[in-house]
Amino acid sequence: MIIRPATAGDAAAVAAIWNPIIDESAATFTNLRKTPEGLQADFAARGPAFLVAEEAGLVLGFATFFQFRGGPGYAKTLEHTVILGPAARGRGVGRRLMDALMEEARGQGAHSLFAGVSGENAAGIAFHAALGFTEVARLPEVGFKFGRWMDLVLMQKFL
Repeated sequence: MIIRPATAGDAAAVAAIWNPIIDESAATFTNLRKTPEGLQADFAARGPAFLVAEEAGLVLGFATFFQFRGGPGYAKTLEHTVILGPAARGRGVGRRLMDALMEEARGQGAHSLFAGVSGENAAGIAFHAALGFTEVARLPEVGFKFGRWMDLVLMQKFL
């Protein structure tokens, strides 16, 4: 398995991994599906800050980061997304993606990295805790999906 920056040719595979998570889970609060064209624009804008895990020519998952909030005062504080396809879960792929993503963030001068995790995503909270992220806030009922309100857990790791 290799971890590398996403290319335009990965867009359909990333969409195929991300859209079922959007459609079927509370791991993300959005209901807006990803398109290959939109993802290609994200890849171009983020460059090495959008990574994929690939094995035998197949994309298994991805991780990316972006500025936590707008404005120059937040330039060194980042938020990330990490999503794995079913074949990657439980194999250490997420950890490898996150290790590479944190290294890229450090190389770009980032001070800290945030995870915004659905309060219903116990596995996501445990995953981030195992990587050294600490829960710094729980925002009650800020996300709405599937006809119900959900908490957002903010977790932070200083790089």
